[in-house]
Amino acid sequence: MPVAPPGMLTQVTLQSLRQAQEQVNALLLGKALEVRLAFVALLSGGHLLIEDLPGLGKTTLAHAMASSVGLQFQRVQFTSDLLPADVLGISIYESHSRSFQFHPGPVFCNVLLADEINRAPPRTQSALLEAMAEQQVTLDGVTHALPDPFFVIATQNPADMSGTFPLPDSQLDRFLLRLTLGYPNTESERALLAGSSRRELIAQTMPCLSEDDIRQLRAAVEHIHASDALIDYVQRLLTRSRQQPGIRVGLSPRAGIALLRAAKAHALLLGRQHVLPEDVQALFLGVAGHRLVPEAESTTGPALARAILHGVQVD
Repeated sequence: MPVAPPGMLTQVTLQSLRQAQEQVNALLLGKALEVRLAFVALLSGGHLLIEDLPGLGKTTLAHAMASSVGLQFQRVQFTSDLLPADVLGISIYESHSRSFQFHPGPVFCNVLLADEINRAPPRTQSALLEAMAEQQVTLDGVTHALPDPFFVIATQNPADMSGTFPLPDSQLDRFLLRLTLGYPNTESERALLAGSSRRELIAQTMPCLSEDDIRQLRAAVEHIHASDALIDYVQRLLTRSRQQPGIRVGLSPRAGIALLRAAKAHALLLGRQHVLPEDVQALFLGVAGHRLVPEAESTTGPALARAILHGVQVD
C-alpha cells in the first residue's frame, strides 16, 4: 500500500505510537529511555540486542512491545542443543503428496524473541543472519520471505557467565542497537514488588498499532530530514573511530547508515521532522558500542564509543 511522509502521518497514528510507548513504560517501570531506544530500533527497521543479567526485564520488554504494537510474537529459548531447523523450519516428506513440504519455524513472525541467544552454539546463532539481513530464509535452495514488518529482539547474558558462546562480529553487526536495562531504581522496584504480575499485565495489554501503522511509520522515518552539517558530524564520528588509539576495528559505512537511520527514528519519536546532533549523541553508544573492537581486553566497546563521542565536536 502507499506510504506517507511524516507530515502526512495522521495524528491518530502518532498518538497511537505514544500510547504504545506509555503502555510499555507502565510494564517496564523506570526505563523510559531504554523503551524509547527499543522503539527506535523497531521504527528504524533494525534489530535489538539486550545484554544484561537474568531477571532484569529483558523478556518483559520484548513481550510488552509486541503486545502494544499488535504484532505476531514468537519466543525461542536458545540452548546449547538448539538446531538451526528449530528456528527456521524444516522440509518433511509427506507420503500422501509424495513430496517434501516446508514447515515454517518460529522465525516466521513479526517479532521474534531470541532469548539468551549466546547460550546457543555459533551454528545456530548464524541461522538468523539471512533472516535479519535480508528478511528471508533460504532452505533446500528455496527462498521464503518473512513477514513485514520483521523485528528480532535478542537477549544475551554477560559473556563472562558460564555456558555462553560469544556472538561473532558479523552477527553483532546485524543488530542496529544494543542496550542494557540495569537494576530498577528504589521506587520502581517497590512498585514491582507490590504490584501485579508482569505476565498478567501483558496479557491485558491492548494493541495500539497495526502492521500497516508500523510500515507507515518506518516509511516516515526515511523522510525525516538530515542536513549536510548533520551528515558531516556523523562522518567525523566514523572517521574518528578508525583513528582512535586502542581500537582495532572501527565503524563501517553500514554502521554510519544505521546511526543516521536510528537518529531519524529518534527525531520522529520526539515529534520532529529533522535530525539534531542530540539525536545522534543519544544513539551513538547503542549503535557503536557493540561494533567497535578494542585492541586490549582491559577496555570495552561502549567505553571507546564514549571517548569518540566526547572527542568529536559539533560544528
